[in-house]
Amino acid sequence: MTEAVAYPQNRTCPYHPPTAFEPMREERPLSRVTLWNGREVWFVTGHQAARSLLADQRLSTDSTRADFPMPLERAEPMRRRRRGALLGWDDPEHNEQRRMLIPSFTLRRADNMRPRIQAIVDQLLDTMVAAGSSADLVSAFALPVPSIVICELLGIPYEDHEFFEEQSRRLLRGPTAEDSEKALELLEDYLGKLIETKRTKKGEGVLDDLVARQLADGRPDHQELVQFATILLVAGHETTANMISLGVFTLLEHPERLAELRADPGLVPAAVEELLRYLSIADGLVRVAREDVPVGDVVIRAGDGVLFSTSMINRDGAAYADPDRLDWSRSARHHLAFGFGIHQCLGQNLARMELEIALGTLLRRLPELRLAAPAEEIPFKPGDTIQGMLELPVTW
Repeated sequence: MTEAVAYPQNRTCPYHPPTAFEPMREERPLSRVTLWNGREVWFVTGHQAARSLLADQRLSTDSTRADFPMPLERAEPMRRRRRGALLGWDDPEHNEQRRMLIPSFTLRRADNMRPRIQAIVDQLLDTMVAAGSSADLVSAFALPVPSIVICELLGIPYEDHEFFEEQSRRLLRGPTAEDSEKALELLEDYLGKLIETKRTKKGEGVLDDLVARQLADGRPDHQELVQFATILLVAGHETTANMISLGVFTLLEHPERLAELRADPGLVPAAVEELLRYLSIADGLVRVAREDVPVGDVVIRAGDGVLFSTSMINRDGAAYADPDRLDWSRSARHHLAFGFGIHQCLGQNLARMELEIALGTLLRRLPELRLAAPAEEIPFKPGDTIQGMLELPVTW
């Protein structure tokens, strides 16, 4: 086994895994990485092993455990806070929380939002085109599409988007623990007050439904409701925004694949799945072993930390032929971009729909879309946060 490399690592290309992780291709399914505090943890890079371990309830997501690995120094103080909803709980508590939210994230509910999502995308493109022949696609399109959608789904006023987008950025990117903690406090305070108003002034949205349920049977309690709202708001716009921006950049850097989509728009759903696999923007699911877990000829010992590198898992040559190639014809649906097991992303149906509509409409309406700056000069996000473009200057 090679010497443990530091985690996280910055990507040298925004759509490829960090080059420092390349030697781990030969060591799949498990290797070792070193965290900021010198702790070594297991690093899962094999597709089959990842699916097995993510479904194994001997691995815990309880971040309040003293032995839970915190990959980022700025996240360490979060240990002092109450466990966040969904991600911080194991079954049976996690299952109870998830069942409260499942009715709000069914495929049928996502399908019912399709006309509205299409209207949002069209309106944003109308505004962008009316303003000229160039734009920053992140601020003009990639970020507002999912921000508007998640606001309407949850029942949050979009006029507050500058506030919650900024706090989400600070929460996920720091730069310090104090900054991230303050952002979380401000978000929870804002959402707590919004929830209080919904007790007497009901609107239409997931949060309104949860408030009505709380008033009827007392669950979820207020703090749990605030935590639901926080994770749904942050994850609901940050991940999709980054997928849109990085997805467009990747397509513009692969003109042959882009030409295939322009020639056959029916390929867009398959392209979305392949881009989810290829880009793996949320790279680093975290667990701790509650008891010994054998994996082949290796044993993950109780108390060991386990990191799942989705960018490497989704490039496993044993699961995908020629994994570093974009290929719309491959079957990519079994990728782990949305995780796997009991913590698999609740919003994946909505995310897929947003991506299909946003990318498909953008390519149809702007057939001459191209980068407005050299690709190597366009800044993208560091490895300690969700991957994506910081800006994306385009012209058409």
